[in-house]
Amino acid sequence: MFERPRRLRRTPALRALTREVSLSPAHFIYPIFVHERPEESPIASMPGVSRHSIEGAVGQAREALRLGVPSVILFGIPDHKDAHGSEAYAEEGIIQQATRAIKAAVPGLTVIADTCLCEYTDHGHCGPLCEVPGQSGAEAWTVDNDRSLELLSLTAVSQARAGADVVAPSAMMDGQVGAIRDALDAAGFSDIPVMSYAVKYASAYYGPFRDAAGSTPSVGNRATYQMDPAGGHREALREARLDAEQGADTLMVKPALAYLDVLRLLRDHFDLPLVAYNVSGEYSLVKAAAQLGFMDERRTVLENLTAMRRAGADAIITYHALDAARWLREDVMQEDALRPVRPGQDAAPENGA
Repeated sequence: MFERPRRLRRTPALRALTREVSLSPAHFIYPIFVHERPEESPIASMPGVSRHSIEGAVGQAREALRLGVPSVILFGIPDHKDAHGSEAYAEEGIIQQATRAIKAAVPGLTVIADTCLCEYTDHGHCGPLCEVPGQSGAEAWTVDNDRSLELLSLTAVSQARAGADVVAPSAMMDGQVGAIRDALDAAGFSDIPVMSYAVKYASAYYGPFRDAAGSTPSVGNRATYQMDPAGGHREALREARLDAEQGADTLMVKPALAYLDVLRLLRDHFDLPLVAYNVSGEYSLVKAAAQLGFMDERRTVLENLTAMRRAGADAIITYHALDAARWLREDVMQEDALRPVRPGQDAAPENGA
């Protein structure tokens, strides 16, 4: 046989030499839940993840940067919720306070603000509700798209004013990227990028997040504005194209694992940076399986994240970010320790000295 692919898989060094896909902490964006209480509050459905005080969020941000994770994305959980999600765009809202604190303490970190209303509304939807004429029951209510654009724009400007480096609209309202871009420009924030949740599905994988944020809809569901999982590639391309045309600086696919084909589709059709969101349900599935001894957590997580990179993601929002960064650092240290020393070259110093 002239062709023996196993030749290039024979040793760890050969496998590393011929890899096409890289994975490093620099590819990760770490999500942080911030609430208005002084204590940390573990999230039962997301083992290892907590709701943090502002001080705790600052500590998480410091640890992320120490491990080489360059970005965090903030999700706020206010004490007060109302029909219009007014705490989302309050100047002293929880995200605004946390942003200022993190930027003051960890100025080298990129802070992304999730720009949505679902964590702030008392009904759990991503904008104020309005009646649907001629309908009854759960279908009698829907989210008022154009009123939501006004509130999302206020939210984005208030987040930028607080120091957010990036705003990330996730409500899936038609026209949200254009409205936010116009509002940011008019307020003097033309240099603030918009990371668009361009292709976001009405997914069962969001369950643990809704538990964490208290954002489960009290009436109806989000299927009228988030995308149908069976919608196909044409709808995904249309949504991404509209956001790109409205001025999105970055596109996102959410969730990631069940939609790797969509991630690849966007990579092949757009030249904007592409983000994959490794969502709460994907995280919790791995955690639960690992706790039961069914799977190797470390290998599974790194394989999943590598799959997202292979499908075309430039960056990955993942709750595994800090653990994955530690594991990757350990791998590098192990590779360095195994690397042979050439004659005349000193061995690597011990203990990082």
